[in-house]
Amino acid sequence: MSSFIQKEQKGKVLDIRLNRPDKFNSFVRQMALDLQAALAEAQENEECRAVRIIGSGKAFCAGQDLVEATDPKGPALSKIVSEHYNPIIRAMRKLELPIVCAVNGVAAGAGANIALAGDVVVAARSASFIQAFSKIGLIPDSGGTYTLPRLIGFQKASALMMLGDKVPAEEAERMGMIYKVFEDEQLEEESLMLAHRLSEMPTLGLALTKEALNESAQNDLNDQLALEDRLQTQAGHSHDYKEGTAAFLEKRKPQFTGK
Repeated sequence: MSSFIQKEQKGKVLDIRLNRPDKFNSFVRQMALDLQAALAEAQENEECRAVRIIGSGKAFCAGQDLVEATDPKGPALSKIVSEHYNPIIRAMRKLELPIVCAVNGVAAGAGANIALAGDVVVAARSASFIQAFSKIGLIPDSGGTYTLPRLIGFQKASALMMLGDKVPAEEAERMGMIYKVFEDEQLEEESLMLAHRLSEMPTLGLALTKEALNESAQNDLNDQLALEDRLQTQAGHSHDYKEGTAAFLEKRKPQFTGK
């Protein structure tokens, strides 16, 4: 794995850091492949029960490195979408662990939509989100046209994508794009605390919740009720459900295992 992605196991949290700070953490092919590998590792690592993704330096991620995208010897745009970003978004949404995305600076283009694919998205007060694609004649990718309208509504998403307006973190929180804003100097600690908190929870139940949320956009009410029935039955047979109810009745702190 290249130095473009830094990983560190912090207790039960796999901390993933986008690490091209001199290029505002914009993606090149190797960086995208390395992020895919890090997410796959999180899924297979039994010691990992939550993930945090954050950027190095002043930005979260400026999206695609346009030098690579316009290089005649580099990967074609179709390959960048299909082999770099689509697998990242699929991996994030299918990961059976909660993901905290901590947006420490600008999140633009694909970088914004990768951030919004997280389960809990927080940002520094100075951070911002930009659907920058329209400025260079492209459409939003990395799941943006799917995720953003579901977060903030069709009309707002349409305007932001077409106009390419910069959305400050506080406004993003107000419109429901993200969960919470922290002061710049607190983001590192607070976002990691959130990830640690999630890692101590019944993560099998959280994974099933994530599955239900993923399906809710396509399902009608009856389909969603049937899905909830199936997933709730699965959760009800878990060790964590037995432990959670026992701890409640015994008035003690539960010890969840994610199983």
